[in-house]
Amino acid sequence: MPSRLSRRRFLQHTAAVAATAAVAGTLPAAERRPGPNDRLRLGIIGLAGQGAANWGPVRGEEIIALCDVDVNRAGPARKEFPKARFFEDYRRLLELNNLDAVVISTPDHHHAFAALPALRAGKHVYCEKPLAHSVSEVRLMREAAAKHKCVTQMGTQIHAGENYRRVVEIIQAGTIGSVRRVHVWCSTRPRPGQRAQKRAQSPKGLSYDLWLGPAPSRPYHPSHLHFDWRWWWDFGGGVLADMACHYMDLPHWALDLRTPTTVSASGQKTYKGDNEVPDVMQVEYEYPARGRQPPVHLTWYNSVTGPNLNGKVTYAGYGSGVLFVGERGELLANYGDYRLLPEEKFKGFVRPKPTIPRSVGHHREWVEAIKNGRTTTCNFDYSGALAETVLLGNVAYRCGEKLQYDARTGRANVKAAAQYIQREYRKGWTL
Repeated sequence: MPSRLSRRRFLQHTAAVAATAAVAGTLPAAERRPGPNDRLRLGIIGLAGQGAANWGPVRGEEIIALCDVDVNRAGPARKEFPKARFFEDYRRLLELNNLDAVVISTPDHHHAFAALPALRAGKHVYCEKPLAHSVSEVRLMREAAAKHKCVTQMGTQIHAGENYRRVVEIIQAGTIGSVRRVHVWCSTRPRPGQRAQKRAQSPKGLSYDLWLGPAPSRPYHPSHLHFDWRWWWDFGGGVLADMACHYMDLPHWALDLRTPTTVSASGQKTYKGDNEVPDVMQVEYEYPARGRQPPVHLTWYNSVTGPNLNGKVTYAGYGSGVLFVGERGELLANYGDYRLLPEEKFKGFVRPKPTIPRSVGHHREWVEAIKNGRTTTCNFDYSGALAETVLLGNVAYRCGEKLQYDARTGRANVKAAAQYIQREYRKGWTL
């Protein structure tokens, strides 16, 4: 009896301490469940550019930690949240055990290195597109989110727009019939940059080695930092990785697409500069049938204003857009508008009754899902399949061969694809 009583008192004492800690807010995020009226304790990784666009909508939560490798660009956020601890290395930020969630807005080559430790610690994650730098990293992030039951959201903010929701309803209502063909194009072009010919001093306040992180070491040059890192394979994936998650999101959502079975790509670099990524690019994705829905052939085109690399096919007002080709007509869409074609056939068209509710906001949806135990529309399961598909286009381009892809194993039939599906990391950086 004495030993049992001692054990009972010990357990009661432990429970009391845990309860006190929960009230005090010192339990690790994995063991603490914020309530609907609680403020989330957030860490913000990446503070300028898109980072600023992402911390703005969550400023009403409790921002307890900030991180950026450039202290100069971090200034506005530090002024906005003067009580938050500041870090240059997000690995130190992620050691905080009182974080509920993190918002990640770094260059692509850092996404997985920031997100995976957070997910494995039970921290909820909002991460910018295209989710990660490589196909294998996307798959690891999706698996970790599911295993640790984290609430996740990828930064495809246009997904919350009203136009996308109405287009999805129209397609799913069968207005243009079964869809087997989709064209997606984006007019964005890379900006020419230069490689440093010799080692140069990085600006004061920038921790350049931390900025490189897992990427290969190279001399500093301003043309591969900030927005322009997108145009170098070491850090980004060109226009495809930058923009396709926004535009291909619409057909993926409307047609319940996941990952393709075959991918092929062609393109060329027509601009001057040392950047490696192509500007003119075309990618062919072939998806299998889904239930009663037929197979889909989707073509991506970048750095053009219509679904044709020669510029011979354009649609007024749709310099970037999506064209669904159905058995009974076509639907043309961009971020804010859509048209049914041919217009005379759909004259007097009555839109189907809305079935997808109005968004509370892309960031707010994530915050409320954490507090109410729900999921999000761009969770890592949905957006992971989208990002995996997008990045496979770059794998196919760099291989120069058509890929047969096995989504179950994450492998392609082309031997050279493995080095692009899973990249190598600089010494000292591991997942």
